[in-house]
Amino acid sequence: MTDVLLIADLHGQFGKIDSFLELNPEAVFIAGDITNMGPVDTVDDVLSRIDVPCFAVPGNCDPREIIDTIEHSDTVCMHGHRMNLGKMTIVGVGGSNPTPFGTPFEMTDKQIDDVLTSAMKKMEKAVHNILLCHAPPYETLDKPGGEHVGSHSIRKHMKAFDLVCCAHIHEARGVMDVEGVKVVNPGPAMDGHCAMLHFGTDAKDIKVELLTV
Repeated sequence: MTDVLLIADLHGQFGKIDSFLELNPEAVFIAGDITNMGPVDTVDDVLSRIDVPCFAVPGNCDPREIIDTIEHSDTVCMHGHRMNLGKMTIVGVGGSNPTPFGTPFEMTDKQIDDVLTSAMKKMEKAVHNILLCHAPPYETLDKPGGEHVGSHSIRKHMKAFDLVCCAHIHEARGVMDVEGVKVVNPGPAMDGHCAMLHFGTDAKDIKVELLTV
């Protein structure tokens, strides 16, 4: 069993990081919105406190220069990349499809599709195939109010994965199974919410614990 901490939507509030790490994860996934429209110079400090392998994508509220900040840290920036880690393959896409708020890191669904398609071309299937993204798939944990606001492109590609780790919609914390794919939104880390992901020996043996510290 491999235990991974999933956090997202910190929005510049890093006071709970040490409490999250007391859950003793073997690795950390960060699903975006590390800052609240910046600044990025505080990000180095929080990433340096994570003493296990860490993999992150930016969110729509992160300035695009956060990619350089993550790449110059010990954390692996997964935006547009794929990585094999033993029994896991991780593919990442950051930002979000357009919002009404004109946030710094938004892309059209076509751009999201291009990023995902390019990364997935190099993807080698493993026991656990994981998509780490900020935006949720369309019609999956994506209703802040009355309408679905998720990404059609992420929805289109999600069947290639066993697990989708997303965020973005603070009110949509939860776990869903969609056509055999597990989708999890850990809730906003700024409020102490997180998820522990427990990976077993086969593809569908993924247990999700939603926790608050």
